[in-house]
Amino acid sequence: MQQSCYDIAIIGAGPAGTVFAKEIANLRPELKIILIDGQSSEKSKPCGGLLAPDAQKLLARFDLVLPKTILEDPQIFAVETIDIEKRLVRYYQRHYLNMDRYAFDSWLLSLVPKHVEIQRGKCIKIEKTEGNYMLSLKNEEDTLCVNAKFIVGADGGNSIARRTFFTPMKVQYVAIQQWFKNKGQRLPYYSCIFDAKTSDSCSWTIHKGSYVLFGGAFEKKGCRAAFDLQKSRLENFLGNSFGDPIKTEACLVSSPRGMKDFCTGNKDIFLIGEAAGFISASSFEGISSAMLSGKLLADAFANNSNRDIQKVYRKNTRTLRLKLYTKSIKRAILCNPLTRGMIMRSGIQSITPYVKNHNHKS
Repeated sequence: MQQSCYDIAIIGAGPAGTVFAKEIANLRPELKIILIDGQSSEKSKPCGGLLAPDAQKLLARFDLVLPKTILEDPQIFAVETIDIEKRLVRYYQRHYLNMDRYAFDSWLLSLVPKHVEIQRGKCIKIEKTEGNYMLSLKNEEDTLCVNAKFIVGADGGNSIARRTFFTPMKVQYVAIQQWFKNKGQRLPYYSCIFDAKTSDSCSWTIHKGSYVLFGGAFEKKGCRAAFDLQKSRLENFLGNSFGDPIKTEACLVSSPRGMKDFCTGNKDIFLIGEAAGFISASSFEGISSAMLSGKLLADAFANNSNRDIQKVYRKNTRTLRLKLYTKSIKRAILCNPLTRGMIMRSGIQSITPYVKNHNHKS
């Protein structure tokens, strides 16, 4: 059992944690900071790996250039939206970058200044002690204890920081994603799938290099059975099979439905990214909100006394919270079979492809 003491302990080395670590280390180099990274190439977060325009804009504001080694083929210009139950298909233009999510996270991590200590492992417990917080970390070799004055929870929808000290998200799904070998199956390059019989949320397919991904968000109870049924129904609708899965991934994903779902923390504990509820309820895009909230918290730390940091951070995130609240309204419209059917039948903002990628069964 080893023990160390830090000014700030950041739990999670995804886009939220790494951007905060990078920014605060440059703004306050005198602080002793530890960044806890629970990811590995074998245990990365299930993610479609699409970089949305808002995230691209943030990278531009940081004056960062995305290495081409992070990008995956093919680059995609439209989303094929499918309603299996109503047998409707529409195409909508999109401007995402197709990338390797773990490579993207690793690249962001490489930008963190060297004086930030990076510790591999998973935080399994947080306790309040006199004047500090004690974190218990577990990795393949040791159990470590870390003491810190401030805690920053950047550990996603199943955040231990949020579960320990605050009210968890009321609505969470299990996101399940499978990888398949791309053998030339006639499957959508990128699709958004709705199927009222198996989920009240959305699913997706994405081509990524030599693989095809199928994933979706499902209610916790019976999630795997619902996933398998929806995959079967989608294969029947498309008239093509994904084949045998190479690997299956799963994690909890949050779906904010109101302003109370957004929790920035309290006193000496701060939440950023999906841990704070900063994720789109309509598309589950969270990279842009994660990076932005990391930057906003660093700004709050840089220019304010200890007692004002939380107040300033909450004020800084007001626009972000309002924007994400509108996404919950959008979700209510798109995930309602009646209103979704009306929108898709109207053809509003859709595009008509000259050549379809595949045939759907009638």
